[in-house]
Amino acid sequence: MTTKLIPYLMSEDARKQAGFYVQALGGEIQSVMTFGQMPGTPEADQDKVMHLSVDVVGGLTIFMSEAHGGAVTYGRNICLSLNYDNVEAARAAFDGLAEEGGNIQFPLQLQPWGAFYGEVLDVFGVTWMIATQS
Repeated sequence: MTTKLIPYLMSEDARKQAGFYVQALGGEIQSVMTFGQMPGTPEADQDKVMHLSVDVVGGLTIFMSEAHGGAVTYGRNICLSLNYDNVEAARAAFDGLAEEGGNIQFPLQLQPWGAFYGEVLDVFGVTWMIATQS
């Protein structure tokens, strides 16, 4: 049996957020399904994203959906961690995620355990932990 953990993010604008991740991390949007593809969806929700799949960073998949019937709330209870085998790739991802109003929570720098580590809160409210292998 094979199991794969795929982050599923709730978003206020899934297309825009996925596009930001493609720009910041590389990759591409694989599929988009709207609530309008489901029978009985109210007119106001027809174009909202029910399910979006985006592939980024060496095969990582992220699923997304737009909030249906409520606002998205953010917190620090879950962070996404990307681990790289070199500092150049880690720096590019860190800088990309910090663009357009991201907030650096902890600068990407060499740590006492021998690896680079940093945290950035992106413009969409998602905390990313960027690290290199030690």
